[in-house]
Amino acid sequence: IKKDVHINAIGTDAKGKQELDPMILKKARIVIDSWDQASHSGEINIPLQRGELSKKDVYGDLGQIVTGKKRARTKNTGITVFDSTGLAIQDVAIANAIYKKALKLRNKKYIDFI
Repeated sequence: IKKDVHINAIGTDAKGKQELDPMILKKARIVIDSWDQASHSGEINIPLQRGELSKKDVYGDLGQIVTGKKRARTKNTGITVFDSTGLAIQDVAIANAIYKKALKLRNKKYIDFI
């Protein structure tokens, strides 16, 4: 893994599943969508159970990044991993933001299919 690569870990969706080598996670800045879900069924669940990772190894959650409470990538961040277990509330919020943006664009006559 190159030093500045980003990995979206979305395939681990059940307790006991793991796709990434725990050493990648140890070297990475880990961002999760939800501690309750990620620690139970995300990419970090097995390394947590085995004691290879702890809660302090998780940099933050997506909400902290989006609201600016935690910084996202910088030039020297290194490897980053987003451990996404999927949250319906985030999906709804994103869909709403996209819909509102599409309405604004339609009103500016850029699009006419909505």
